[in-house]
Amino acid sequence: MSGKHWPAGTQCVTKHDHTKPKAQELAFCKGDVVTIIEAVEGKGWYRARHNETGQEGLLAASALRERGAIRADPKLSLMPWFHGKISGVEAVQELQPPEDGLFLVRESVRHPGDYVLCVSFGKEVIHYRVVHEENTLSIDSQQYFSNLIDMIEHYMKEQGAICTKLVKPKPKTGMKSAEEELAKAGWLLNLQHLALGDRIGQGEFGDVLQGEYMGQKVAVKNIKCDVTAQAFLAETAAMTKVRHKNLVCLLGVILHNGLYIVMEFMSKGNLVNFLRTRGRALVPARQLLLFALDVAQGMDYLESKKLVHRDLAARNILISGENVAKVSDFGLARVNPKGADATLLPVKWTAPEALKHNKFSSKSDVWSYGILLWETFSFGRAPYPKLSLKEVTELLEQGYRMDPPEGCPPSVYTLMKSCWELEPSKRPSFKKLVEKLQKELKHLRDV
Repeated sequence: MSGKHWPAGTQCVTKHDHTKPKAQELAFCKGDVVTIIEAVEGKGWYRARHNETGQEGLLAASALRERGAIRADPKLSLMPWFHGKISGVEAVQELQPPEDGLFLVRESVRHPGDYVLCVSFGKEVIHYRVVHEENTLSIDSQQYFSNLIDMIEHYMKEQGAICTKLVKPKPKTGMKSAEEELAKAGWLLNLQHLALGDRIGQGEFGDVLQGEYMGQKVAVKNIKCDVTAQAFLAETAAMTKVRHKNLVCLLGVILHNGLYIVMEFMSKGNLVNFLRTRGRALVPARQLLLFALDVAQGMDYLESKKLVHRDLAARNILISGENVAKVSDFGLARVNPKGADATLLPVKWTAPEALKHNKFSSKSDVWSYGILLWETFSFGRAPYPKLSLKEVTELLEQGYRMDPPEGCPPSVYTLMKSCWELEPSKRPSFKKLVEKLQKELKHLRDV
């Protein structure tokens, strides 16, 4: 996106300091993140809100740059201070020269499963055993924490049972702080500006809540567990690289109690529920085709960026207030730490080569897209009705394919079947699917 036009709600980064603003102008320093409220009459100025201070004012378009993409670097860590299995002696060496409040966390050698918080104070390093029991952590059996990130956050604010407040993390060699990298690229949001509301969904990794960020309605995914939150960084990094009208937009990230991923709010929920609650009487064939085209366009863009979704299904398509369908949760399937555990794959949506050989590609996404088309034209029915997962797997190998949903246009069913070619190379690309759906829509208009 060029600097010429930033739509309302876009987050931008300032390119230089502007500390002595004129009347009505916004004060900012280089690297601050601002949210565009509106373009101002006359060229090149915007009204914007400062993400840290919450102040509003005018600033020149020339002072703004787009937020940078985050590299999904394995060295990017939510816990750069976590050193894994090192001995007490090694921890002391790491915390030299002594500095009050310099700290790291290591795995306990003597008590497997526990951790040790090592803190520099005076001229010594003090070691606190962190006992891990029943999914909680504690140093003093008074304060309990659900994970290490929570514990460190707490002791950076309050001294509590330890010799000094934690001041400065000692990163493990080669590790980068996710917090610093996200802030530098302009994706770190301020917790104080987030108001959380009702739960609107539940994923296997945590709740999705409705919320408001600086006056804008948002959806917020909260991932609490250290390990999962760390894995989610890769998904978040993938989301910083993409921007398309048919992909759910990432607004930013808050690091607190794990990870809050803040996304645009899609008021009409997911495609399955949208279709089931309205049905044939309220959703005409043209609207079904428009949804199918939206999804194909979003996937064509992901394919052009060499990103594979891995979990394309109607439940992962969200509908905006204007009835635009957008793909969400791209990159999520990779979060599964076990990676190749086929028992966790959504069998009825997954291509045979991905089920059997863990081969995921844009072509396996195309197979899933065929299933999504079937879900769309059956108004949200579950695919392969009445068949068990085992039966589906066996029947597919014998060449079985689902019949068309009731009332489905023959041309759309032909498209579905082309997505279900056993040989991946015979399946159409998303670009081809977009072309065919556009033709189909034009045909519908001309009839």
